[in-house]
Amino acid sequence: MYVRGMVSVKVSVKIVVACLLLTHAAAFAGLVVAQSYPVKPIRMVVAFPPGGLADVVARIIFQPVTQQLGHNIIIDNRPGALGAIAGDIVAKAPPDGYTLLFTTSSTMSAVPTLTRRPPYDPVRDFTPITDVGRVTFFMFVHPSVPARNMTELISHIRANPGKLAYGTTSATPMIATAQLLLAHQLDALRVPYKGDALTATDLVGGRIQFAFMSTVPGYAQAREGKLRTLATLMPKRSAMAPDIPTLEEAGVKGVSTTSWAGLFGPARLPDAVVDRLSREFRAVLTRPDIVDKLGQQGFLAHASTPAELGAYVKEQLETWRRIVREAGIPVE
Repeated sequence: MYVRGMVSVKVSVKIVVACLLLTHAAAFAGLVVAQSYPVKPIRMVVAFPPGGLADVVARIIFQPVTQQLGHNIIIDNRPGALGAIAGDIVAKAPPDGYTLLFTTSSTMSAVPTLTRRPPYDPVRDFTPITDVGRVTFFMFVHPSVPARNMTELISHIRANPGKLAYGTTSATPMIATAQLLLAHQLDALRVPYKGDALTATDLVGGRIQFAFMSTVPGYAQAREGKLRTLATLMPKRSAMAPDIPTLEEAGVKGVSTTSWAGLFGPARLPDAVVDRLSREFRAVLTRPDIVDKLGQQGFLAHASTPAELGAYVKEQLETWRRIVREAGIPVE
């Protein structure tokens, strides 16, 4: 009996030692991965076309991060389907840190709430890395529209039911416009586009009459007098256009959509890789010169930890579900 006990103790000690060795080995392996990653260029899938705000923001951020990582970040623009195409690519990619996703609420909030069978789960199929910031949208109108403020625009749409067309590039302008039309019982025709550049082209050409668009390229067209800017979708006035009121200041209530951007990897991305990426991106997103460059584009930089971004994704999912339900937007 005594011998059995001794054998049992020896076996237990061996098990404990083995577990400790495995733990230290795993920690060491993680340290090696963190120190060696990356060893080759990183493919960054961007859910929007070249030339749009998301693409411009990505390029501003990626250049200094590339210098810190020592390897190129290659942008792969994959627009369409509200960002589902880009999201699906990354969700199915190997979790090695060499295929990442730069996207907005369209991919992570809209696709899961507006699609009956989304190709991925925004919580289960991705690894959050860092929040990137908030996208500024403005309401732009064609100069032929006799409206110099939101009240006049609403009156003009009401006086011409079904005759005016508006453009939507992503889920945020689609949801925001739906809320606006619902709140004021208005009737207008929606025309979907794959990017703000295409929306701006048709708006400048008068083929559509109004649209919520990001600052690139909408605000540039407005500065040249080709479009008129009526209000910002942000809860506060934009630093790049402090004379443009918020919707609430313009007398419009019932529109409460936020467009955010974030960085993700496939599910089960190694902790060491996540930590390295999060650290490098957060360092860049808090640099005053980068914050200023992004601000000039109407983009508000906002870095976060991976856990904070993960919690925000879940919170925004519930918010978007509520908005879609209240606005009566059909799920396709």
